[in-house]
Amino acid sequence: MKVVLIGVGQAGGKVTQRLAEYDYDMGFGAVQGAMAVNTAEADLRNLDIDTMLIGRDRVKGHGVGGDNELGAEIMQDEATEVMDGLDAKLSTDAEAVVIVAGLGGGTGSGGAPALASELKRIHDIPVYVVGILPGRDEGAIYQANAGRSLKTVAREADSLLLIDNDAWRTAGESMEEGFNEINDNIAQRLGLLFASGEIEAVDEVAESVVDSSEIINTLRPGGMAVLGYASAAASEDAGENVNAITSTTRNALLTGTSVPNVVEAETGLLVVAGQPERISRKGVERARSWIEEETGSMQVRGGDFPLDSERIAALVLLGGVERSNRIDEFMQRAKEAHEAKNDDRGEAKEAFVNEELDDLF
Repeated sequence: MKVVLIGVGQAGGKVTQRLAEYDYDMGFGAVQGAMAVNTAEADLRNLDIDTMLIGRDRVKGHGVGGDNELGAEIMQDEATEVMDGLDAKLSTDAEAVVIVAGLGGGTGSGGAPALASELKRIHDIPVYVVGILPGRDEGAIYQANAGRSLKTVAREADSLLLIDNDAWRTAGESMEEGFNEINDNIAQRLGLLFASGEIEAVDEVAESVVDSSEIINTLRPGGMAVLGYASAAASEDAGENVNAITSTTRNALLTGTSVPNVVEAETGLLVVAGQPERISRKGVERARSWIEEETGSMQVRGGDFPLDSERIAALVLLGGVERSNRIDEFMQRAKEAHEAKNDDRGEAKEAFVNEELDDLF
């Protein structure tokens, strides 16, 4: 599937660059263009893709300090300029626009839904948001921002593909190492997803081709989507890989999803990647049928993607997923933060009440 990427905010910019690099390094050609937008000038300096600073008049290039309402206002005010910068990358071949944003910060969580709304108003192709959820150790303001942003992004985008920072990070890593690993994992898995819907991405032809329409149809229910991934060593004989494909698919769905413990969905797509001679059609069909049973969906598509690897990888995309306990945590944090903010305002005003002093006016 040919896509144009736009990263909003710090995390969005970094992931967008990594995804564009992965697509280029692999020679897939699915990414038609990429740019990053931010209110913080420093976050744009180390990016090699095209960049745009917004909100210069209001925040002087210093960012919005986690204020996602301000991030949304700035994006709404400057959406025309952002879309003008994006138009040069939106060729007639582009099949979707993908906004990438961290939902915990101010620019990403506020700007992503505002930009999605404007893009949908102007363009006929789908507008998807890849929303990166903050980890549990990233602070209350980030959790609250994510909760507030989730509802709005899910409403404004054609689909919101969620990625939990805690899901794809190895335990025991430093925060910087963890973020780098997460960015690499997102790039690899999204890169494979987009490439699997791009028939010209590889020289060999899949036995059962996954085309762009199948990705689009899987995301058609809207709301939230998740992506699962797992890989395993494979035998050179496809007949011996039937169980490997089914077990890898199980791992992708049950332990490898971008948001943990999400299995109920309206639609699904299974892509099995690896050397064609190692991929068993029987294994792919069994795995696809298992996903139908596990998710309760009768709309699970399946196919394979030629990849020069001695391992077999299973990529599972679920569309129209049910809310999980993890998502509810963010919603609750947002509610608590909103209530605490209102309480603090009242207490702050009362702290300066003194009947013995006259008001200035």
